[in-house]
Amino acid sequence: MTPPTIAIFSPGAMGAAVAKRLTTTSPGLTVLTDLTHRSPASRKRAEDAGMQDASLARIVTQAAWVLSIMPPSEAEAFAKGVKAAYDETSEKRKLVFVDCNAVNPDTVKRIAGIFSGSPVAFVDAGIIGGPPSEGYDPVFYASANPQDDAVLSAFEGLGEYGLKISALRGEGAGVGDASALKMSYAGITKGTIGLFTTMILAAHASSPTTATALMHELAASQPFFLKRITTSVPGMLPKAYRWVGEMDEISEFVGGEQGKVHEGLARVYERVEGSLKGDGQDVEVLKKFVEDAKKVVEGK
Repeated sequence: MTPPTIAIFSPGAMGAAVAKRLTTTSPGLTVLTDLTHRSPASRKRAEDAGMQDASLARIVTQAAWVLSIMPPSEAEAFAKGVKAAYDETSEKRKLVFVDCNAVNPDTVKRIAGIFSGSPVAFVDAGIIGGPPSEGYDPVFYASANPQDDAVLSAFEGLGEYGLKISALRGEGAGVGDASALKMSYAGITKGTIGLFTTMILAAHASSPTTATALMHELAASQPFFLKRITTSVPGMLPKAYRWVGEMDEISEFVGGEQGKVHEGLARVYERVEGSLKGDGQDVEVLKKFVEDAKKVVEGK
């Protein structure tokens, strides 16, 4: 069977790594992306991943699949752009749009609605895990409306080309469920990291002595938490800007007064990003806490 042509937007850390997994697992498979207005770093990632530059107009006439992997705030506008480009084509060939972004179920249902009544099929997907690497693959959890089960099965078939895909089928399953799973998982994992960050900064704001006492108490009574801090907080720092929108999406997903928990965590990640771009004081507090905590953990 001839491998399909797949378009991936955009060639960020995740998108490029997914593309590389596809092109290395199946050398005959073509991965397209649009590098218009992209930075030199994005162009280099795309080149290293074996991605080919193509206009959106060309992509909607040649690709069988469009995988949207980008910051949540850009997801809906991008889908509208794909639909507009598709509408302008004279030949309405089969195309499946797969939204793989960290958006809440209401958002993904709006995105699915953009393609309603058109020949473009839709799959809701949530990626759980980091970018693919040697010996490791994240899971693409996927769902579709019951009438599109054949499309969902076809998406599962991309597992043949290196993707790890798990379809959600069963009672009540449909568009929105893969995104709900992603929201729930990230709300726990990234939410916990945001809570760690919040309390480290609050303790230090009281006094450096308080932060040190917090570290030693965690080592004595909650060693798992302290070890988790040493591995999760450093990895969060360069990603904080991306997690702001994700926390806001989770807040909407949870809803009501309880949704304010993750709304607050979005502001924590905004604070970290502001520190990275500004005076760096909060970032230095976090880095020092982590370095000191590593010594405590290693000494136990």
